[in-house]
Amino acid sequence: MGEATHKILVVEDDRQIQSFIGYALEQDGFCSLSANSGHSAMSLLISEPIELLLLDLGLPDCDGMEIIKRVREWSDMPIIVVSARDQDREKAAALDAGADDYLTKPFSATELLARIRVAIRHLRRQSGEKPQAVYQVGELKIDMEKRLTYLRGEELHLTPMEYNLLALLFKNCGKVLTTQYIIREVWGVGYGSDTQALRALMAALRRKIEKNPAKPRYIVTEIGVGYRLVDE
Repeated sequence: MGEATHKILVVEDDRQIQSFIGYALEQDGFCSLSANSGHSAMSLLISEPIELLLLDLGLPDCDGMEIIKRVREWSDMPIIVVSARDQDREKAAALDAGADDYLTKPFSATELLARIRVAIRHLRRQSGEKPQAVYQVGELKIDMEKRLTYLRGEELHLTPMEYNLLALLFKNCGKVLTTQYIIREVWGVGYGSDTQALRALMAALRRKIEKNPAKPRYIVTEIGVGYRLVDE
């Protein structure tokens, strides 16, 4: 069950979908508020202690992308986009603007709640007094302080670039990271937008951590958008 202290704002102008999401959230123990326009959403975001935003991009009075950009000016709250727009470039644009995740309609309540739980775990990590030093997913573990990685208890020998890529994914475990965001964080702002080096680096890392690199169990590809480290 979720925790009622987590107040979630659902911004959706389709009443049926809004009711479906609201019911799913309340059944899982969350406290939900609803808005059917960008204006009403911003009013609630300013007046209520919202902790997570579920946002449809196709609002009657504005584009949801504007909401993402405005919220990111003053808050790091998790933003999950729920939209009928399924073009890869639109997903990437929303994530690059500051969204944490993207669900394409139609989606199941199970999938929605799983994504919300991932976002809330990130919220808890960010609000902790000390940055987390050791992360683990399945049999894959990383120690940020010692810059060491382990698979099934055995130390992995990664290159500095492979380590930096894996560390970035672990810090954002469960979140989809766009290719451009990864390139900027791993290679630096001035590197450009060439994705060939990232694909080569990802292939090398997968060969070291995946039992079957062709069917990755840890780092999954979000086609046309980027990569995500699976959060268990």
